Order: sequence, then C-alpha cells, then structure tokens
Amino acid sequence: MSILSKLLILPVKFYQKGISPLFPPSCRYHPTCSTYMIQALEKHGAFLGLLMGIARIFRCNPFVKGGYDPVPDYFTLRRNKNPDK
Repeated sequence: MSILSKLLILPVKFYQKGISPLFPPSCRYHPTCSTYMIQALEKHGAFLGLLMGIARIFRCNPFVKGGYDPVPDYFTLRRNKNPDK
C-alpha cells in the first residue's frame, strides 16, 4: 500500500472514530461507506480506490435499496452485481 493511500485513510478513520458516532447509523450498504473507502484504497491504490469510494458515497442515497456491496477485485464505479464472487 502506498504512502498516499495511507494518508487518504487517515481522515476516513478520523471520521469513523470522531464524527460518525455522533450521528445515528444511516448507511444503506454493508460494509459501510467509510469501510468501503478504506478497503478500496487498500485494494486498488490511492487514485482508483478514491474514485471507487466517492462513487459509493454518491450511490448511498434514499433512492437505492442498499444491501451487501463489497469492494470488487476489479475497478468499477458501479455496484458490485455479484457480491459472492
């Protein structure tokens, strides 16, 4: 994992520990959007992981069903249609 990926994970961890506990749970997906962002950064690097994490945050809205959506092994900005693979 690159230094840039590690630096991008720091504010997400700060959000998870310092900001998120102050509000009720609202993420429609599992894993949560912040966990997805960290996993995407670890798996796909700083640039692609950041893009995947931002796309996931935009997908997390009241108009989607949500559910299980792990980080796929390949780069995509869309929801993982086959979460078991």
